[in-house]
Amino acid sequence: MSGNTFGAVLRLTTFGESHGAALGGVLDGCPSGLELDEAVIQAELDRRKPGGGIASTARKEADRVRLLSGVFEGRTTGTPIGFVIENSDQHSKDYDALKDVFRPGHADFGYQAKFGLRDHRGGGRSSGRETVSRVAGGAIAQEILRAEGVSVLAYTVELGGIEARVLDPEGAQARPFFSPDPEAPARFEERIREVKAQGDTLGGVVEVQVLGLPPGIGEPVFDKLDARLAYALMGVGAVKGVEIGAGTAAARLTGSRNNDPMTPEGFASNNAGGILGGLSSGQPVVARAFVKPIPSIALEQHTVTAQGQATTLRVGGRHDICAIPRIVPVLKAMTALACADLFLLDRRLGRER
Repeated sequence: MSGNTFGAVLRLTTFGESHGAALGGVLDGCPSGLELDEAVIQAELDRRKPGGGIASTARKEADRVRLLSGVFEGRTTGTPIGFVIENSDQHSKDYDALKDVFRPGHADFGYQAKFGLRDHRGGGRSSGRETVSRVAGGAIAQEILRAEGVSVLAYTVELGGIEARVLDPEGAQARPFFSPDPEAPARFEERIREVKAQGDTLGGVVEVQVLGLPPGIGEPVFDKLDARLAYALMGVGAVKGVEIGAGTAAARLTGSRNNDPMTPEGFASNNAGGILGGLSSGQPVVARAFVKPIPSIALEQHTVTAQGQATTLRVGGRHDICAIPRIVPVLKAMTALACADLFLLDRRLGRER
């Protein structure tokens, strides 16, 4: 199975399935001498782990990370950083009825068509649980960026059609649902309770900001910063769309309104989302990821068996009602990996910022 590695200079390769013994990865290309402790990685994993709120699955996983290589006496050695996160709360029998049935909205049909077999237990490699390895690798990428004065924020701007005002992005990191609006969590929770009682699920929108990224990061043609960032975010299973800056709204603006005027003090607006010509402008890089509803619903659905026979099913097991808030640390991690990779490419090419 190819496609398990992300990045060109900073390369994250992940492994593992939802109901396997463990998940983990190898991060290669991390500079030597970077201070790194398991606790830093664990803090990000704790933000993603299941069982933490009304929207989350009942599955309980400690998600304890164990570093296997690449760190000596609290500093990276420049060699591959290996890590593992063990699974401990699998209920594989919950999925026995799905062995020969394709779940609507899931990857079951595609995996069967591509490989001729699939792990039906929680989706195997296509499960959202796969993202635990991305969060671990992304935590290290954030440390690489932090050493250069760059930080990444991610927060929820919409859940189930309920919008949140972007009032306090930094405070969102400690607020329920990673909400940048102190008043939004109560409305989010009310919407979740309503839809959960109906046996249905919800989607949402997550915004990501990269602060302190110097001008000129990215490559001008095929490896534009916005292209690599969109690739990183779209590579998360539940994401169905990505916007940079003004995004789709820019298509309905005139050039005079969409352009960001430049003054001796800096840019007067940021419709470009901090990226011009595929290169960072020095402004905050702003992207939004549009997350679909969780496809595992308690309502009856029409589908077919692996033999092509019509049938119906209700998906059992333990599932999130909404990928938010658990997907927020994942999108933050992928953003950090994309930016750190391009930053290190600049350094490799001898470009000083």
